[in-house]
Amino acid sequence: MKKKIWISLCLLFLTTATAFACDICGCGVGSYYLGILPEYNKRFIGLRYQHKSLTTHLGPFGERTPLTSEETYQSMEVWGGWNVGSRFRILAFVPYNFNRRESQAETGSKNGLGDVAVMAYYKLFDQSATVAGRLLIQSLWIGGGVKAPTGKYEPSERLAVVESPNNFQLGTASTDFTLNAAYDIRYNDLGMNANVNYKMNTENKYDYRYGNKFTGNVLVYYKFRVADALTIAPNAGVLYERAAKDVENKKYDVAVSGGYSLSAVAGVEVAAKKISFGANYQNVRAQDLAGGRVNAGNRVMVHVSLPF
Repeated sequence: MKKKIWISLCLLFLTTATAFACDICGCGVGSYYLGILPEYNKRFIGLRYQHKSLTTHLGPFGERTPLTSEETYQSMEVWGGWNVGSRFRILAFVPYNFNRRESQAETGSKNGLGDVAVMAYYKLFDQSATVAGRLLIQSLWIGGGVKAPTGKYEPSERLAVVESPNNFQLGTASTDFTLNAAYDIRYNDLGMNANVNYKMNTENKYDYRYGNKFTGNVLVYYKFRVADALTIAPNAGVLYERAAKDVENKKYDVAVSGGYSLSAVAGVEVAAKKISFGANYQNVRAQDLAGGRVNAGNRVMVHVSLPF
């Protein structure tokens, strides 16, 4: 048992170390935050809402200028999971995005389908044992995924203001790939959940490639069980994101890209027999995005799902 726990932690560490080998990352489009998945045995389908904000076009020292914009990114996402046998799991995400930008010069918005993504996981192991009279359960899933260029990308957005982050898009116009790992360990009702995701971007047909991006989060949770019909699991932890600079024409780094953000996360997951829902708040505690030209605001995510 102890050996498998150490193997699990080492695999997560190695995945993280690989991601940290990249340069300082850019903001990019989209995020692959998973957190604690809803409880389900075979399949689930649901809706997930995310709200994010950015302050962009900041001056060289992070000060506001007449060009400074307030950008809001909202997405309503159909997502689902399917356990195939006892070893395989498939997750799918179909987002519809609502982007809005306000500045002294203009106000604009973009609404439409985002980039559809599919992830497949293989369960490396799932083991339970009794330790000091209490149940210890742990599992490790590893896998990969692909993101399709289904969202609209406007090259004119990049060309209009060269010294601007290329974030105000519905999609990236590129087919991208992910490496994923998810580890969960629970001692009776106290548990820890960790997810890491490394997104490898390709160049789109407009000779633009968003920087590869790492997303990792660790959450500690406790399950309160109410009459065997309801489980309430408050959770708290950290979320870290880091990506390489964007690249144009295969060789030119985009100066206003790259960076990292570190957020404190607090939320709750509620599971009944026929429905699950949850919410979390991500408070940005430290960041350095696009050389100080971008400042990320706090985020909110809520979801509801139906197991079947």
